[in-house]
Amino acid sequence: MNFIYDLHRTMMAEKLILVYEGDFTQESTKSILSMAERNLDSAGESSGTKRKVFNVMVEALQNIVKHSSEQGLQAGSLISRSAIFMISKDDLRYCVMTGNPIPKSRVAKLTNNLTELNNKDKEGLKEMYKEIIKNTQISEKGGAGLGFVDMARKSGEKLGFSFAEMDSEHDFFCLKVTISREKE
Repeated sequence: MNFIYDLHRTMMAEKLILVYEGDFTQESTKSILSMAERNLDSAGESSGTKRKVFNVMVEALQNIVKHSSEQGLQAGSLISRSAIFMISKDDLRYCVMTGNPIPKSRVAKLTNNLTELNNKDKEGLKEMYKEIIKNTQISEKGGAGLGFVDMARKSGEKLGFSFAEMDSEHDFFCLKVTISREKE
C-alpha cells in the first residue's frame, strides 16, 4: 500500500490540484468542470485567469471525449477508453494536462498539426482560427479542428505534446497547456 503515499508525494511534488483517471463521458466531464470551477473560485483567481483556465479545460475534456480511442478493453490489452486529466498550479501558472490512447495511424497527422500550430505567433493563430471557421467542415467525431487552436490562443503558450507507445496499434497522446496566472 506504499503506492498511496508514493502517489501523494508525486502529486504534492508536481503541485497537482485535480486528477481524474477513467472513462470520460459528458457526465464525468461536467463533474470535473464543476470541481475545478469551485477550486478556482476558492483560490480567489482573477476573472481573466479563471476564464482562460476554464476554456482550456473545456476544450481539453471535449478532445478526450470526442477523440479517445474507440477500442474496447480487450483481454490482455492495455487499450481502453480510459484517459487522464490533471491540473497543476504554482505561483505563476496553471497547467492543464491530458492523456488518452489514440491509433498510431493518427500520430503523424496530429504531430504535424500541433507542430504547425506551435510555429504560429498570436496573429498567425488568429488567422488559422478564422480560416478554420471560414472553411469549416464538421468531422465525423463532431469537431471542426478548432480545439487545439483555441487552447493555444487562450493560453498564449506553445502546446506541449508527446506520444508514448502502448502497443503495436496505439500510442498514448499526452498534452500539456500552460496558462499564466494574472494578478488583479
